[in-house]
Amino acid sequence: MEQIILSLAIVMLLGVLCIKCFSKLGVPAFLGFLLIGILLGPYATNILNIEFMGLTQEIATMAMVILLIRAGLGLSRDSLRKVGRVAVEMSCIPSVFEGLLVMIVGHYFLGISFIESGMLGFILAAVSPAILVPRMLNLIDKGLGTKKGIPEILLTGSSADDVVAITIFSVFLGMYTGGNINIVWSIASIPISLILGVLTGFVTGLILLYAFRRWDFSDIEKLFVTLATGILLNSLGEALQGRIPLAGLVGVMVIGFLLLDRMPKVALGLSNRYSNLWIVAEIVIFVLLGAQLELPLLIETPEGLFAPVIIVGILVICMGLIARFGGVFMALAGSGLNNKEKIFCMTSYIPKANVQATIGAVPLAAGVASGELILAISAISIIFTAPLGALLIDFFNDKLLTKDEDLDNSKSIEVPTN
Repeated sequence: MEQIILSLAIVMLLGVLCIKCFSKLGVPAFLGFLLIGILLGPYATNILNIEFMGLTQEIATMAMVILLIRAGLGLSRDSLRKVGRVAVEMSCIPSVFEGLLVMIVGHYFLGISFIESGMLGFILAAVSPAILVPRMLNLIDKGLGTKKGIPEILLTGSSADDVVAITIFSVFLGMYTGGNINIVWSIASIPISLILGVLTGFVTGLILLYAFRRWDFSDIEKLFVTLATGILLNSLGEALQGRIPLAGLVGVMVIGFLLLDRMPKVALGLSNRYSNLWIVAEIVIFVLLGAQLELPLLIETPEGLFAPVIIVGILVICMGLIARFGGVFMALAGSGLNNKEKIFCMTSYIPKANVQATIGAVPLAAGVASGELILAISAISIIFTAPLGALLIDFFNDKLLTKDEDLDNSKSIEVPTN
């Protein structure tokens, strides 16, 4: 335990220093966190405690809960009403396009079976909430693209996008391992899980609203209660996996949305606290991601490949992203967005990080023949797309999106009394 605490202390100290240094350079701080992880990890100095690194999945889950509650606290009823249909299409069309093209390309470029490349395709098909969500909330604060609900489209679409990608990945994994997989039911379970996630989050949110009105909770107590509730809701979804499809993380976001809709003052205070909490979560999760990147494997040229893994991997990833761009363009048809805004949405769907780190090693653990190759390309997708996507979002947001001139007026009236 002492070694875990020591590793955490080192990570937090270097992370805070990294924020200070990178903010002066105008570079996203998470790039520094990844670098810290690589330097402290087993392929460099090997300073981080192995038990601490073993907590990656648990910490990633908590980070996702923090992010999605915070995302829900930034979604208003009016904005969701405007983007409903488009957000639903953005949640499935781009990821399916990307996953299927990678499945085809991976088969021929990597020399693996269609089922194995299908697993790879839908690991890569999940967008990263850790990169996307904070930036979309920042756009909402600035009023960029809010008149057409662009940040809201990307927030809601990306949260369900992960559910779609992970569900289809599990279908391919089951097909490979010989499990009793009903493909029709597996595909049908995607909308069912989303609907049940929304309903469960709504009911849970109503219970929290009742509790907050009935008893006098301090702001910090409300933070702990909502965070614990979000973790429990996500755990419920995981516990029911294979029996009842339930997208727990979607329900987590619904809790935040309901709090903003019914108790705006409480939601505003919680949003600020979750923003501070995310600073800690972001440092730890990205350092752990960096520590787990297997760098030696990336420069190898396994038998059957025409170039090192990193070159072939980037080629496969880029082709998948082109398919994703096509899916985004199709999903936004009839949305009223102009070409600049559509291009921004395409670039916002580039980054991949926490989902790939979480499930990228699953095929290897399950005994899939190409498990090491799938893990390596999952790592490449993080190294390549996370910085690229974040930099493009930050660089182009004020160049491709229009500022809502009514933002200041709306902010002055948006928080009524409870």
